[in-house]
Formats: sequence, structure tokens, C-alpha cells
Amino acid sequence: MSDRLFVAVMGNRNSGKSTTWNTLFGATVRTGKHPRNLALYGGDCCEVFLVSGSPEERGEYAGDILENTDCRIVLCSVQYIENVQATFSYVTEAGFDLYVQWLNPGFRDSGESYDRLGLVPQLLAQGATFSIRNGKTDPRLRTEELRQFIYGWAKARNLTFAY
Repeated sequence: MSDRLFVAVMGNRNSGKSTTWNTLFGATVRTGKHPRNLALYGGDCCEVFLVSGSPEERGEYAGDILENTDCRIVLCSVQYIENVQATFSYVTEAGFDLYVQWLNPGFRDSGESYDRLGLVPQLLAQGATFSIRNGKTDPRLRTEELRQFIYGWAKARNLTFAY
């Protein structure tokens, strides 16, 4: 059982990744330098580190962004472009459990797209939990799915606390 979790919301530019995080936290959020608390259920919360702007869009390596954080749960936007494979390679080599929610179609996409990068079989072969959600629909449903997964993962590792 891994002791770190990497939750990725993946999509094209303007697919709804930031909207997903804003909805999950109930406020506009940006990448910070420090972990923050995420409200879960029944008065419980957990500590998470958020990377709202994807490493790919920033032109940065995920390892450089995350090397100085010891937070056990990382929430990260990832852009569906070829160099996203470097991000996924980093997190799997670093021993993270991986949960990926792909916004397909994304909010501004013309329609659903096929996996031209071949990421789905690679991620599943690495043990990732993977889902595809429509970025054009109400984000509350997909954020509830994220919250449930994070809660179960954190609760099983005694990482939740009262807020």
C-alpha cells in the first residue's frame, strides 16, 4: 500500500481542470507553496498540495514542483499533450498511487477524442485508477467522485482529521 497519492485531472487547454479544483474546494484556488486542508465528510478533512496550473503548461518538470513538498496527497492538473508522460513517469517512479480523471470531452472541446497518446493502457498497466468524465457537464458530479476517492484513500491511512 503506497503512502502517497497523486490525483490528476487531465484534459486539453480550457477543458475544465481549474473549474474542477475550484468546485472541489468551493472557492477559487491556485497553486500554493504550502499544503491546504480539503473538507471531506462528517467534519473530516485532509491535507493536500495543489498544483492548479499543469506542469506541462508551465513548461516545468513535475519533480521540480513537488520535490520540496512532503504532503502525502497531491492534486494536480495535467494537460493532455505528449510531455504529460514525463509527469506520469515521475509520479509512478516516486511511488505514488495514481488516480486520473480525464475530462473528455473537455469544456471547450468540440467533442470526445480518442486516446492518440496511448496513455490509458499505460496508466492502467501501472495500476492507476482511471475515469473519463465529460467536462461540459456540471462539475459537482466529478468533484464528488474525487472527494469520495480521496476520503477513502486518506481514511484508510489515518490521514483525516477534524476541521
